[in-house]
Amino acid sequence: QVQLVESGGGLVEAGGSLRLSCAASGRIFRINAMGWYRQAPGKQRELVATITSGSMTNYADSVKGRFTISRDNTKNTVYLQMNSLKPEDTAVYYCNAEKVLTSDLRAMDYWGKGTLITVSS
Repeated sequence: QVQLVESGGGLVEAGGSLRLSCAASGRIFRINAMGWYRQAPGKQRELVATITSGSMTNYADSVKGRFTISRDNTKNTVYLQMNSLKPEDTAVYYCNAEKVLTSDLRAMDYWGKGTLITVSS
């Protein structure tokens, strides 16, 4: 079984910064892509940023230039550095690991439980 554990959420003032971390644990051989999604109250979950095992990145237009995703493959950990935060960034942020290959040779997607980020104006 694979678990994703997020950390780093909290309350921050507009213009501030936060760094999220997500560590995947379990009998993992390889993880294809890892990423961050968010869901604001009353809205659907949306992509924030993803990064492949080869470090190719993809960002939502709303966070380009402000957020940076990175990854440590040796630790099966993904990070999200968030700068110049805005009130509209307030949401629950979820970590995702795509096509996680485990020791039983199964490849599945996994989600973390989410961490709340609140940006005050």
